Amino acid sequence: MTYSRPHTFHIPVMGTGYTIDTPIKVAHYGISSVISITDHRLIEKMREFYSRKYDLVFTPIKETEADCRARRITAYLNLVQQIVHHNFEELKNSPFEKGSEITKYFEMLPENSELKLKYLSMLNLEEPHRSEIQEELRTLISSGSIDVNIMTKLDGAGIKKVKEEDSPEFNDAHAALRGFAKSNLESSVIFSAGLNPRLYGYMAQFEDFFPNKNGSIRKKVVLKVSDYRSALIQGKFLAKKGIWVSEFRIESGLNCGGHAFATDGYLMGPILKEFNENKSVLKEALLPLISDALKADSQSANLENCDIKLTVQGGVGTSNEHEFLMDHEHADSIGWGSPFLLVPEAVSIDQDSLDLLTKAKEEDYYLSEVSPLGVSFNTVRGNSAEREREARIDSGKPGAPCVKKHLAFNDELGQDLLCTASAKYQKRKIDALISEDLPEEDFNSKFRSIVDKVCLCVGLANGALTEKGETIRKGTQGVAICPGPNTAYFKKIVSLKEMVDHIYGRIDLVALKHRPNMFVKELELYVDYIKNKISDNLKLQSEKQQKYIQKFLNNLQDGISYYEQLFDEASNQLGEIGERSKKELERIKTELVGLELSM
Repeated sequence: MTYSRPHTFHIPVMGTGYTIDTPIKVAHYGISSVISITDHRLIEKMREFYSRKYDLVFTPIKETEADCRARRITAYLNLVQQIVHHNFEELKNSPFEKGSEITKYFEMLPENSELKLKYLSMLNLEEPHRSEIQEELRTLISSGSIDVNIMTKLDGAGIKKVKEEDSPEFNDAHAALRGFAKSNLESSVIFSAGLNPRLYGYMAQFEDFFPNKNGSIRKKVVLKVSDYRSALIQGKFLAKKGIWVSEFRIESGLNCGGHAFATDGYLMGPILKEFNENKSVLKEALLPLISDALKADSQSANLENCDIKLTVQGGVGTSNEHEFLMDHEHADSIGWGSPFLLVPEAVSIDQDSLDLLTKAKEEDYYLSEVSPLGVSFNTVRGNSAEREREARIDSGKPGAPCVKKHLAFNDELGQDLLCTASAKYQKRKIDALISEDLPEEDFNSKFRSIVDKVCLCVGLANGALTEKGETIRKGTQGVAICPGPNTAYFKKIVSLKEMVDHIYGRIDLVALKHRPNMFVKELELYVDYIKNKISDNLKLQSEKQQKYIQKFLNNLQDGISYYEQLFDEASNQLGEIGERSKKELERIKTELVGLELSM
């Protein structure tokens, strides 16, 4: 037997490049992580790099070849699996001695895990029993899962160089799904950014997504959601297709890295409470739907083992919070994202961005409007993509070269689909703006809203390419970085083992001791968010907007009431942090009252 889940944390996807090769770096230690499989050009570069590093044959898949995007993804995922297997076998066969790979594996495990306890007991044995238990331990360990992420909104047009690729199934998201489906991986695909009926329906073409006769699923579906209602809607949609959702990954709406999808003031604590109260209801609602769908398709499967896991991520930063989510919220795993940006052993990140993260202050992390998707985006001031953007503006040539076109969705300026961060789009918009002959203040405001967009297709990949020693095309060298606000509290570059030790409470890496509890921090972010909404629309509020804002404020007040009760109940576990958090709740309650009176 093996212990299926060595660790109680996972490393979520971070941009298109930061976790592009994370499984190669950490999976042999039993740590699960997630690769973005959107950027096939970056993926092909990584396949070439690692083929050469491990002395494997590399045969390029050219962009002019049929279905190149999906084939590149399949080839890379198969390579990652091959390398992870190689690394894991080497680890398994390493000696049980100080500094060895297998010793590192066991030292990083959580203290209370059965596997760790068995390892610790082995250390106290004499020969020959010591060697016997060591051999048994080798058979009990397992590698981490190589999971993939597909952002459902990336459903734009595919490459047009081959006629067959005019079909919708060759767009970014569909091709990525096909690339994963045809790979040798037995893992999970995480869908983020909401329901995409066409993409979800496309899964039905691949048998690996369906439960077999024994109820096991080779390729599992995980939905990243920010509320229970969304989970129920998407879960039912997929169940009617015969596809089971094995896990709902709850992510904070604002206290996260990258794109932020704000709720209507619903906070993580109450959302987790609703999930826990309705987990069995959710399962009972989905089981009949998947059963009927499989029967209608003449398939039979033992659904008794179909279970739903609940995982949490977004703003977790201390071992105390990690344990609280595991024990009180019954999470199956906790996602630790942004802090790992300071762990070069685990992610691919350039030195300039590392230096920036170690020096950035709390106020430097902000919710921006730089994403061409039109979705708020968490980032940090002073990143090189931002500096490159400002240099273009200063030179009178705003906008970036549109090289990859993954975000070329906008059709407002004619038949061409353009990215709003592209030079072509911004020139047309600025020319139209000039013709309006606006007052200087209005012109400057609208001008900035046009030119503030940053190229994410290139920018989010450049960190990984630079770290691998790739030469970046002149004029597209900026690195876009997407840390969550939680990163502000970590101030130094650390090893993988140090970060894992921090997660499990063996050491403390939090540099700023006034760091708020993750629930309180999210609440503060939501208050700032609605304050900006009120400020932006104070004079233009329609009745509909007023109702939205009032609903938002009511949900925040309900969340505060829940947290007051929660912090009282968990006072022993939270200690001083809980007492400090209750004082913060009182301050925020007063602030919300003032907001309501100002409306």
